[in-house]
Amino acid sequence: MENKKQKSKTTRFRLWFKRKYKRADPFHLSEVSDGDEDEDEDEDDNYQDDVFLRSMEMDPCILTNELRVFVGTWNVAGRSPVGSLAVDLDEWLNLKDAADIYVLGFQEIVPLNARTVIGAEDSTEATNWNLLIGKTLNERYGCPWLTPILNPITSDNYQYEGVSNSERRFSASSLTATSIRGQPKIKHENPNWCSRYKLMASKKMVGVFISVWMHRELLRRYIISSVKVCSVACGIMGYLGNKGSVSVSMSIEGTSFCFIAAHLASGEKKGDEGRRNHQVSEIFRRTSFPRLPQDGDHPHPLTILGHDQIFWLGDLNYRLCLEDNLARQLITQQDWRALQEFDQLRRELDDGGVFQGWKEGNIEFAPTYKYSSSNCNRYSGGLPNRVGEKQRTPAWCDRILWYGKGVKQLSYFRSESKFSDHRPVSALFSIQIEVVKPTNPTVVVLEPIVPSINPTNQIVRTLQFCCVPYNILFVLIDDLLMRWTLSSLFQ
Repeated sequence: MENKKQKSKTTRFRLWFKRKYKRADPFHLSEVSDGDEDEDEDEDDNYQDDVFLRSMEMDPCILTNELRVFVGTWNVAGRSPVGSLAVDLDEWLNLKDAADIYVLGFQEIVPLNARTVIGAEDSTEATNWNLLIGKTLNERYGCPWLTPILNPITSDNYQYEGVSNSERRFSASSLTATSIRGQPKIKHENPNWCSRYKLMASKKMVGVFISVWMHRELLRRYIISSVKVCSVACGIMGYLGNKGSVSVSMSIEGTSFCFIAAHLASGEKKGDEGRRNHQVSEIFRRTSFPRLPQDGDHPHPLTILGHDQIFWLGDLNYRLCLEDNLARQLITQQDWRALQEFDQLRRELDDGGVFQGWKEGNIEFAPTYKYSSSNCNRYSGGLPNRVGEKQRTPAWCDRILWYGKGVKQLSYFRSESKFSDHRPVSALFSIQIEVVKPTNPTVVVLEPIVPSINPTNQIVRTLQFCCVPYNILFVLIDDLLMRWTLSSLFQ
């Protein structure tokens, strides 16, 4: 019995010695066979008595992080951003509860006349709106937005160029973290870093305009890629830009986003909703984000529906299928639920005529269109008629829809700016993004059955905790195992 025990220990020592010096890669445990079947059986029988150390690259760990996205739409009736509009913009953006990303869609930032529809694009108004938005977002926190003033955005098709490595290195060395909504919030110690929000993309087509802004810290914390824009004109003759959409596609880590700002066909006659449905279909069909050489091997969605999370905002122009006086009566009673029964877009959503599978929050605010041009809270038309006013049944023309998993709407509301005949509409969302956690090689210890090796396991765990390099770790472990084996042989 004693001889068998001694033979078993000797066999284990020989096998360990051969494994140690045969494998070229210390991180790979190769099989050992010397052609002796009896020894192979001994190895199998005693396999569980050995402590095997493996260093492996663990499977990528997918983490889910939460961000807050503000989405807003506003038909500004051809007016330029002037005067006291900054106050209205502040109220619209609801900056008391700041978001991580701001997606703002506008309609009619220029008058829709022959010159603007047929003529060359003029980026002046788009630049003015971007300047005002940036100033509003950043001055709210006591820091002027200097970048657009020093380097004004002159293109109607602005796309984010990315964060340089030097910026990321600066961020890592000069920022201090506090807490905001469960995630780190960054305070800049360097006074030169003034702007808190960065323009990611903007696109203008005649009067339709989209502007996407992101908190600067997100640019340093996450990988932002494949920022692309697209426009689809489907107005007069089906191809002029008085109606249509501008879109932004982008990816944050492993989650892709698409934001579509649209202005659809107007009209409240029976059948006009069909023209709007057709334009929605055309926007889906013709919006594309082709791959570019600089994209490399990183795949990105080519179409709207290929994205993980999609937000559609704008003056969609769907009306109420209800007589004007009855609609105004329900508005006076603030019976929004009853009024929604006659909403064209809700009917289309329920019947599957358009936006199949999409969602919209519950509307608990008054119709946003059409207000009198006399800068008041009175809807245009109605009785008694006023000279020069258009007769329009009030309706929820300005809407925000979304599609995809990981999206939760926190609020859906309208603001009370009297800047145009539309009231701005906003929604705040909580979204989830997938982040691939960086993985490092790690030592995994298979718990032994032999109790006498426990001290060695404790040493392994201690060395891991102390972050000892793996090559040194394996040398130390091999020496410990050799000492233990030799002492056992000569006991």
